[in-house]
Amino acid sequence: MSSLGDESLFEAFWAVARRLRHRTRVTLEPWNITPSQSRAIGVLTRHGEMRLSALADHLRIAPRSATEVVDDLQDRGLAGRAPDPADRRATLVDLTPAGRAAGEAIQAARAAATERFFASLAEADRADLTRILRVLRE
Repeated sequence: MSSLGDESLFEAFWAVARRLRHRTRVTLEPWNITPSQSRAIGVLTRHGEMRLSALADHLRIAPRSATEVVDDLQDRGLAGRAPDPADRRATLVDLTPAGRAAGEAIQAARAAATERFFASLAEADRADLTRILRVLRE
């Protein structure tokens, strides 16, 4: 097993993941929004209006969990629901104008935070890390 001094690759990876999660929470604090809500806003920003079940699929969470996330976003005026004209049993979810504005602001804040986080890496190291992470993601 490969190690970095006394720290294994596994331990190093999870230490970095914890730091990233912490930085994400800190970045989202001005909006008082959870990472799950931020991810939902990101999906809706990229893909537009969709069925609640499709949002759950994109987020890789149970439909019930997606319902809770959308409930919270709707309570805050960031998302809305409408019946699906193609299937009255289904519900469509979309961002409100306030949700779109929050999504753009969050995306800019996360991009800046990401840049600061990876700033210590040389461009070649960033490219290598990106390539490696894409391989592992598959």
